[in-house]
Order: sequence, then structure tokens, then C-alpha cells
Amino acid sequence: DVVETQEHYKSRWRSIWIMYLTMFLSSVGFSIVIMSVWPYLQKIDPTADASFLGWIITSYSIGQMVASPLFGLWSNYRPRREPLVVSTAISVAANCLYAYVHVPHSHNKYYMLTARALVGFGAGNVAVVRSYIAGATSLTERTSAMANTSACQAVGFILGPVFQTCFTLIGEEGITWKLIDLQLNMYTTPVLFEALLGVINIILIFVIFREHRVDDMGRQCQSVNFEEGSGAVDQDAEGNVDHVAVIAINLLFFVILFVFAVFETIATPLTMDMYSWTRKEAVFYNGIILSVVGIESVVVFIVVKTLSKKTGERAILHGGLLIVLVGFFILLPWGKKLPNIQWQEIKNNSIPRAVSTEVLIPFWSLQAMELPANHTAEPVGCPVSQSWCLNTPMIYLAQYITSDVLIGLGYPVCNVMSYTLYSKILGPKPQGVYMGWLTASGSGARILGPVFVSQIYTHLGPRWAFSLICGVVVVSLFILEIVYKRLIAFSVRYGRMQE
Repeated sequence: DVVETQEHYKSRWRSIWIMYLTMFLSSVGFSIVIMSVWPYLQKIDPTADASFLGWIITSYSIGQMVASPLFGLWSNYRPRREPLVVSTAISVAANCLYAYVHVPHSHNKYYMLTARALVGFGAGNVAVVRSYIAGATSLTERTSAMANTSACQAVGFILGPVFQTCFTLIGEEGITWKLIDLQLNMYTTPVLFEALLGVINIILIFVIFREHRVDDMGRQCQSVNFEEGSGAVDQDAEGNVDHVAVIAINLLFFVILFVFAVFETIATPLTMDMYSWTRKEAVFYNGIILSVVGIESVVVFIVVKTLSKKTGERAILHGGLLIVLVGFFILLPWGKKLPNIQWQEIKNNSIPRAVSTEVLIPFWSLQAMELPANHTAEPVGCPVSQSWCLNTPMIYLAQYITSDVLIGLGYPVCNVMSYTLYSKILGPKPQGVYMGWLTASGSGARILGPVFVSQIYTHLGPRWAFSLICGVVVVSLFILEIVYKRLIAFSVRYGRMQE
């Protein structure tokens, strides 16, 4: 056994902290432009519509889904510095392209689409980050390190919009550097700032990052992608990975990311329909709520590190899924009061807000309604084009906020425990490809979640949408029960350590 020296320990944790930074920057790269994409898209290409905006938002996840297994495979056989530097360089170049999408005379929206897809492709290095942390930590360190990684990711998602808000002070016009056709305004400065952080990240990877690996008991050992040679993997790597457990965690992780993507996507349309909020009010209030949920998640990441030592990761994952189930169950409409119907607000304010379906004006006749010449207010309420608005009870604000709190508690618990259990199940073998598939399953969930919402919620309403989500979570709980005893560390499974 090679005893870890103090110098090796410090170098190992410095490298892990560089991975934390890389994870943080990957999430900032997604969220730093999320609030300004739509107005920037309208400015550079008036032909773009809201459906194309959906493709631009989705392109990030598609790029990450494609790249994650590729970078993971690369990191299995070569020093991890290579895929880390290349992926970060791609993100830097993509952010610079985003800052120049106003320059072409046509097809500007496609340049923006390409830029966001490439930023997502660069974010595929998340698989490399997590595989490195899994290999560079012992079993006792793993949960804490994975929780820190997820916390850095969550903080990145929170601070991205904050950075964007700060840069709005520059204004839409900003400053133009004609020599290189560069416009420094509220839309381009955030991505250039992100590109600068990416360059700093690359420098730190070269200067500080080193390839380290320890076994499950914390003993220093050599890996197949060691920088100074291709040393043999230690004997503890012998044995087969439990692929049933691997598939189960991938399925559970997909469900976890899917329901959270639905939760994020549904916030604005749900509150506009239920509480007659304007677009501005919905964005503002939900922004505050999601920021609080983000802070709550960071606190959960910190607490779960201590709690897992007492109860174990499997029990906490089970509890997290139950909390998410309760959160969505609370969102089901139970009362008798109907939401305000949007056409009533458009016509006049004299019609009672709770109107039975028998006296509703047919939808085809709404086209004949004319607003007063001086009417400039934005229509609010549940649009009558969504037929379920006429007979589905409203979801009270207390229900919505309680659900936000519970989902904000359950999601981070499930996220951390999934990654932690997954890395322990895989054991000492290189985990790049496996982590790539796990990241890809999460990206796929973030793609399908908004699609699910746009179809089920719009056509069938919240009762069907949230009932189906509850059903999906219940199925995931059954899967967890079936494989519960198999979700153990590689070393425990082969009798090298006690659970």
C-alpha cells in the first residue's frame, strides 16, 4: 500500500477545487444569458419567433448530451487535462461567436443557435469533472466532494442571471469597437465575461491541475490515464460493474432531472394562468422564488454531507424522491374556485370572475371582440383557448409556494445521492464513459421536460400534467425498491470493505 503524503493530499485537493471551478463556470455558461436571449434574438433577427427561441434554449442541452459520452471516453484513456482544456476552449470560442452574431447580414438566428449548441458541447466536460472527482476521492470523501460539486453547479445557475442583471447597466446600445466590429452591450458583455473566465480556467488547469487517483480506502494508486505513463490499474479494479444498478441509477437520474425541468418550465405559464400575473410580474416573482429555491438547494447540499454519514445514501435518495412526490401532489387542483378567464379581462371588468361554462362566449366569437381604442393593458388570466381553464379549479398561491419549497428540498438531495451512489457502484475503474451517459441522460431529461409541459399542460391542464408526474415518481420509487440492495459500493460488493 502506498501511503498518501501530505504533498500529494494538498495537490489532490487543489486539483479537485479546479474541478469545482470548472463545474461552476459550465453552469454559469448556461444561465448567464437565459434572461436576455429573447430580446437579443429579436434585435439581431426579426424573423425569429418564439418557437425558434425554444430551439436555441434546447440546443445547449442537445450539445451537452452529444459531447458528454465523447469527452468521458477521451478522459478514460488520456490525461484529463486534454478534454478539459479542449472543452473549455470550445466554450470560450462559442461565447465569442455569440458576441458577434449581429455582424452577418442574414441568418443571424442560426449563428446564435450554433453558438449556444457549442457552449453546451463544451459543457460536456461535466462528465470529465465528475469522473475525476470520483477517482480522486475515497469512499468517505466521495459524498462530500459530490455535494460540493453540485453546490458549485447550483451557485453557477443562481449567479448567472445576477451577472446578467449587473451588465444590463451598460444598456442596449453600449459601446462599439468599430476596428473589430465588437459591440459591448447588455447582451454581449456577459458572454465575453464568461469567455474571460474560461481563459482563466484553462490557465489554472495547466498550472495547478494534476492527475491524481486514490482507491476506495484512500490509498494512492496509479490510473490508466496517469500523466507520466500508462501505469497498470491496481488490483482493486478487478471485478465487474453491476450494470443493473448502473441502468437503474441512470433511469432515476433521468426522472429527477425531468421533473425538475418540468418544475422550472411550468413556473411562468402556471402563475400567469392561475394568478393573472402579467409577463413582467411572472418573470419577476418567479425569479425571486427560484433564487430562494437555489439558496435552499445550496444549504441542502451542505446538510446532506453530514446526514448521509448517519443514514447512508440510499435512504436519503428514497426520502428525496418522496419529498418530490409530495411536492407535485400538492400542486394538484383540489378546490372549487376557477381561475380568471383571460377573455373576460379583455372584454371588460364588469363580468363576474367566476363564470360557469354555460354562459361563456364561444371561442370563435372572441375574434369579433374589439378592445377600446385606449386599451393598452396586457391580457391576463387563463386563456380560453386552453379549454381546461373553463372547468379546472385554480391552484392556490399557498399550494404553489409550498410545492416550490418541497421540490427545492427534494431535488438537490436526489441529485447528489444519484451521482454519489453511481460513482461508488462503478468503483475504481475509469468512469468517464459512464459519467458521460449519466450526464447525457440528464440533458435528455432537460430536453423532454419542456416538451412534455408544452403538450400536456397546454392541452390537458395541470391536473393531468401533475398527475402524470406523480405517476412517474411513484414508478421511480418502485424501481429504487427493486434495486435497493444492489446500490452498494464496488468494494463492498466484492468484500474488500464493509458497508
